[in-house]
Amino acid sequence: MPYISLRIAGEATKEQKDQIAAEFSDTLFRVLGKPKEATYLVIDEVPRTNWAKGEKFLA
Repeated sequence: MPYISLRIAGEATKEQKDQIAAEFSDTLFRVLGKPKEATYLVIDEVPRTNWAKGEKFLA
């Protein structure tokens, strides 16, 4: 059972999340032979006001 935890800055649309889930599960199936229905993905959307690179926040 693969488990993927993905953090992104900002928000993604439902369509973008669907595409991310499909591509991650496709990759794990193709590379490792893991069944797509066994792959878990959690997308953590972090507000850009809470995400910094160096001294500067992204928002």
